[in-house]
Amino acid sequence: MEVILLERVAKLGQIGDTVRVRDGYARNFLLTRGKALRATEGNKKHFETQRAQIEARNLEAKKEAEAVAEKLDGQTFVIIRQAGESGHLYGSVATRDISDAATAGGFSLNRNQVVLTHPIKSLGLHSVPVHLHPEVDVKVIVNIARSEEEAERQARGESVTIKEDTSMDDLGLEIGAALAEAGDVEL
Repeated sequence: MEVILLERVAKLGQIGDTVRVRDGYARNFLLTRGKALRATEGNKKHFETQRAQIEARNLEAKKEAEAVAEKLDGQTFVIIRQAGESGHLYGSVATRDISDAATAGGFSLNRNQVVLTHPIKSLGLHSVPVHLHPEVDVKVIVNIARSEEEAERQARGESVTIKEDTSMDDLGLEIGAALAEAGDVEL
């Protein structure tokens, strides 16, 4: 199916390009989301009369996205989750959780603007791309921790998890050494 793009679509084309795509992609994604029109003679003429307005709207949206991008780029959002001692989460952190954390932090962010190839399933600092506009992308840092205190420690660069390859004997020695330093126990 041939369609006329109403906005820039990654790996497909710019505004006004007539491109050939698979029928399902056009019907289920491009047409339903208002990103394209069927390339009929009537739609081509209609697009040419509306082209200046469409490009002006796109430019305005891009400027708004760039203003938000300046404030959002590099921001850190803390998400508290339950996890095991080795740092594996009992659940996962998905796009909805990240958008909710950003909204709580004062930014208006939809979950479909957050780009995750797979859910986050471990504690730590994770860099997550955010797609604000077809031409504007930023990265935010998501700090996933078990508590606020742990999030602060992770932000300073400390490790908060027990390594999986640490044996119980080594762990016992580490705990004993820490207690001896505190003066509570003699070894």
